[in-house]
Amino acid sequence: MSLSIRNQLSGTVAEVTTGAVMATVKVRLAGGQDLTAAITADAVKELGLTDGTAVRALVKSTEVALATAPVAGLSIRNQLAGTVTEVTTGPAMAGVKVSVEGGELTAAITADAVAELGLAAGSTVVALIKSTEISLATA
Repeated sequence: MSLSIRNQLSGTVAEVTTGAVMATVKVRLAGGQDLTAAITADAVKELGLTDGTAVRALVKSTEVALATAPVAGLSIRNQLAGTVTEVTTGPAMAGVKVSVEGGELTAAITADAVAELGLAAGSTVVALIKSTEISLATA
């Protein structure tokens, strides 16, 4: 199956916390960083997710925000440090590729945000991703 989702990071389930309807799944990425996904409890069962399960974390590029440093006092669980490798800017929107330990992310953000943050190849950034915006896939 081919997907239009640009961001697919490989990892291993490190912890599953299941509630009545929803669950949080902590994934240890190939580069050692942790990512938390909030998915349904039914999905946990259907995918057979347990500690050690190999997964891919999927995130649409429009759901990746960028900051120039870690952000404290924020409910967004996932803050992945990385380096900008490429910026493609159009009149309204831009695609920013970010190398993180264990993979690469693409963020679709406004051209104004690229200019205001001073983003260019080599810039250090933090990719911010809400746990509810991460889907998980198994092989």
